[in-house]
Amino acid sequence: MSDKELKEVIEQELHTKVNIQGSHGGGCINEAVTITTDNGDRIFVKINKKLEVIDLPSGGAAFLMECLDIHGLSKYSAKLGEQLARLHLLNAELEEKAKHGEKFVGRSQYYKYVDKFGFYTDTCCGYLKQDNTWKDTWLELYARKIDLQMELLNKNYRNNEARELWSQLLPKLSKFFEGLEIKPALIHGDLWGGNVGETSSEPVIFDPASYYGHSEFDLSISKMFGGFGSSFFDSYHKLIPQAEGFRKRVDLYKLFHYLNHWNHFGSGYEGSTLSTLRTVLQYVYP
Repeated sequence: MSDKELKEVIEQELHTKVNIQGSHGGGCINEAVTITTDNGDRIFVKINKKLEVIDLPSGGAAFLMECLDIHGLSKYSAKLGEQLARLHLLNAELEEKAKHGEKFVGRSQYYKYVDKFGFYTDTCCGYLKQDNTWKDTWLELYARKIDLQMELLNKNYRNNEARELWSQLLPKLSKFFEGLEIKPALIHGDLWGGNVGETSSEPVIFDPASYYGHSEFDLSISKMFGGFGSSFFDSYHKLIPQAEGFRKRVDLYKLFHYLNHWNHFGSGYEGSTLSTLRTVLQYVYP
């Protein structure tokens, strides 16, 4: 779409005049520009043809948010690890407070413990909708998410090998969680290096695909494409130590992301997906 069209739509929505300053990288999925308003506010605008926030006349949508001066994660890597762990622990802390009749207050509202896995609404990982229907167990929710990726894969690529390998893995999925108590944790859902950074004063994460899931899930994609130093993981595990079977579950959770990338970007991710399926199958069929 043209800058003129985008300018007109944003001015109509914000009820103020704006100037488009320039374009930015929007990751693998989006386009992005920075605008300034009449009063000097800087706004970051993401544009996508498959999401809906502000409808664009030519189709697609634009998403407006605060504009931050973000650089690659470096100085605040350890701080991000600590903050992510505290986010993952928050829901369990709310459970303990609820047991003692206490309430957690923040921003003038009460936060309540969530005892199921899923979310109040469906979210997107990339542009693909994720079914966050509440489930009683993490195993149920994760299996459902893989099933949906497989259904989409079958529709677009008809890869029989991936489906067959998953059908062998599914009955053994519970083996990855034996002896493990998993409490719902609010997770980012797509925590790769392109969705983190830092300002001059703090770490920043963005582009979430959030829901209540297993905290370890966030660490899977962070190990796939780089961007996270050892200080991030060390800081995280000081608060949440690795449980037995951690590395095997990280491989299991990588499966979702490789499938999601295959469904987004094509068969270039076929090899990684099939290799991951074979790897995790070896854990349950030694």
